[in-house]
Amino acid sequence: MQDKIRIVVDYINHVKTRCTFNAAAKALGITPQALKKQLGEPRPEISWFVSPTSGEPMRYTDSQKHPELYRTKRIITSAEVLTRNLEL
Repeated sequence: MQDKIRIVVDYINHVKTRCTFNAAAKALGITPQALKKQLGEPRPEISWFVSPTSGEPMRYTDSQKHPELYRTKRIITSAEVLTRNLEL
């Protein structure tokens, strides 16, 4: 599972686009809570994973957010986008 999570994290960092926890978890076949646990402590490379309601990473300080987090308003909200682009 950790390999698949790494693929998603790398992809999100490459495209520099926020993604909801729900979309990523569904694409991986796990719960959003399990994904949060697997990702570990807040850090810039995983700040792209956001709440579906606020579009913000949860419980992150400004210094823990990726510097380009708001470069686009686009947020991946569909697991299908990830499964199609990453062949999960």
